[in-house]
Amino acid sequence: MRFSGSKPKNKSKANKVVVLYRYAVLSLAGTFCLAFFFVLVMLSPVSSKDESKEIVVAIPQQATAGMVGEILKKEGLVRSSLAFRLYTRWKSMDSGIKAGQYRLSSALSTPQIIMELVDGRLAVQSITIPEGLNTAQVADLLAAKGLVNREKFISVVANQEFPYSFLSRAPEGDKRLEGYLFPDTYNFNIGDSESAIVETMLKRFQREIDELGFAALAERNGMTLHQAVTIASLVEREAKADEERPLIAGVIYNRLKISMPLQIDATIQYALGENKPEIYYKDLEVDSPYNTYKNYGLPPGPIAMPGRPSLLAAVNPADTDYLYYVAKPDGYHAFATTLAQHNVNKEMYQR
Repeated sequence: MRFSGSKPKNKSKANKVVVLYRYAVLSLAGTFCLAFFFVLVMLSPVSSKDESKEIVVAIPQQATAGMVGEILKKEGLVRSSLAFRLYTRWKSMDSGIKAGQYRLSSALSTPQIIMELVDGRLAVQSITIPEGLNTAQVADLLAAKGLVNREKFISVVANQEFPYSFLSRAPEGDKRLEGYLFPDTYNFNIGDSESAIVETMLKRFQREIDELGFAALAERNGMTLHQAVTIASLVEREAKADEERPLIAGVIYNRLKISMPLQIDATIQYALGENKPEIYYKDLEVDSPYNTYKNYGLPPGPIAMPGRPSLLAAVNPADTDYLYYVAKPDGYHAFATTLAQHNVNKEMYQR
């Protein structure tokens, strides 16, 4: 007779092993699921689109992924600096983060923010420089938008050399780039230097005059490029309607031909350093080379930043005999050939 008492015992032992194995697998699976869920949560956006906010954040040069994660966590842009660092390392992006200033939304997930930083999508500030501003006003506008330090900007304008031939006859000092910082809408990166911003505006001016063939047209009219830009700036400050710009340019050319003072009020405002709504007789006595009541010919340089229509008018003046014009209440002008007719127009429109 054979006894087999050991078999149930072995079977029980095997069952225990199977149960332990299953338990271990389930535990590992559960742990993995929890970890996966935790990672998903840690990489998810900090806020919903409805509650999101945009934050400009500065990433310094040579910052490690860990340092960047800490910066973003402090600014409320990521849920976990550790998750940020581990994710960038897992994706081999930790060395691809670019320095600069970024405008980031709290509705972006951590992977989306990382892509912004790796692609170098720097924060951009859009700004429109209107026609007719002078250098000081451009500096004020840029400073008000937080794009420049005003004093540094003026210093760059006055002292830094830029490789553009159209500046060869520009005057020295803080009026050197007057007329050449082209008025337009620009998208500047937040953090751009004052030099970079000036360079962008000068490059835009270069493109404009190249497209217009401005230098050749100025020469055809017996003017240097600098003189033609000066005329364009006078037209810009005097005219409101584009169709009148060539007429006003024609008046300027006609007066220059007969050595008649230009007598343009905008130059008095420029000489005084303020846009006075009304010019008085005492203002006409201001001692300045920009005073076109006391000095013959063109002022030393532009008095404002002319736009494309004024640049075009300055080298394509209307063929006219007009020597005078006076502003009407609607912003247009009444033109005259004789002083007598001009006085009639003044009486009619400037009561």
